[in-house]
Amino acid sequence: MSAPRAGFYRQELNKTVWEVPQRLQGLCPVGSGAYGSVWARSYRGLLVPQSGQVLLFGSAQQSSAYDAQLRQKVAVKKLSRPFQSLIHARRTYRELRLLKHLKHENVIGLLDVFTPATCIEDFSEVYLVTALMGADLNNIVKCQALSDEHVQFLVYQLLRGLKYIHSAGIIHRILDFGLARQADEEMTGYVATRWYRAPEIMLNWMHYNQTGVTQGHWAGSSQLQGRTENEQTDAAFLPFFAVDIWSVGCIMAELLQGKALFPGTDYIDQLKRIMEVVGTPSPEVLAKISSDHARTYIQSLPPMPQKDLSSIFHGANPLAVDLLGRMLVLDSDQRVSAAEALGHAYFSQYHDPEDEPEAEPYDESVEAKDRTLEEWKELTYQEVLSFKPTEPLQLPSSLEIEQ
Repeated sequence: MSAPRAGFYRQELNKTVWEVPQRLQGLCPVGSGAYGSVWARSYRGLLVPQSGQVLLFGSAQQSSAYDAQLRQKVAVKKLSRPFQSLIHARRTYRELRLLKHLKHENVIGLLDVFTPATCIEDFSEVYLVTALMGADLNNIVKCQALSDEHVQFLVYQLLRGLKYIHSAGIIHRILDFGLARQADEEMTGYVATRWYRAPEIMLNWMHYNQTGVTQGHWAGSSQLQGRTENEQTDAAFLPFFAVDIWSVGCIMAELLQGKALFPGTDYIDQLKRIMEVVGTPSPEVLAKISSDHARTYIQSLPPMPQKDLSSIFHGANPLAVDLLGRMLVLDSDQRVSAAEALGHAYFSQYHDPEDEPEAEPYDESVEAKDRTLEEWKELTYQEVLSFKPTEPLQLPSSLEIEQ
């Protein structure tokens, strides 16, 4: 093995060799998972810094380090096999471009991106540097009972970030930006944990436009036969921004009651649990399902009336229950949008239309073209070289969340 690049050093973390700039000191693994080398899995992609402000980021794996240049602790992500295949190469390029594009207080920002390579021929590793969050919502839920004020604040910040992301034409889906896509592309579906997945994901609802209007159909069983759960989701077009809203509703429900609302053991159990709460699909919703297999399964279940959510969330703020009822709607056409949810009376003490910005549209023209693996690699290399590190966005003072 050759010597490290000038100004870099090597360190082994969890049997993976990292080569990072010398300014990143005290590199320490936090956890491990599927994407990247040592990233701590967040609570469905949501992270809470010490100020209590929620920032959006994909479930991922991270190490922490002290950045002597920024004089702060940071999270460092090493992408796993970024150019292993054409799909990996395109995802790597997409993740980098998305993180560079989005600049918002509630969306975790990219502080730096680097590679130890000094030429395209040696380019095989990509590292992303972001702010290190103080805690994730999973730990907060486990460690303390949240007040209604806590829930208001956390969900408001989450929706504020989602509004910004959606305005750029990007679906977050509480996921890794490496898998995020613009709303007119077919999506892959590894990331959203089943308990937080919208029902149309599990039934492979297809071809929606940005407003949620049906343009296609549910994937037929013949298309999905013999595929794994993740591959089945990959095969489908997903409903666009409404997917995120369902996930937010599931997270909000868990914040309110301290446990998951739909802890399904598999797809079938998950769908059954959902319908036990929201009720059997109406004939109008069933009519949107072109898959005979999916329709037959749903119709084989005994009729289930919609439950009054206030009977589930005893003692909860009635406004919180009302908002949940607008998020957890089986027909994604009827779900509230992030912008509409921000204007709900539940957030009256926080809502300010002038302080809920939208993003510049995300330009997908480069991604839309068919390219070779080497071409995606070259584009990514140029994105790395052209990145100009910036100071992190300063978060406003906010509700204190104990850890």
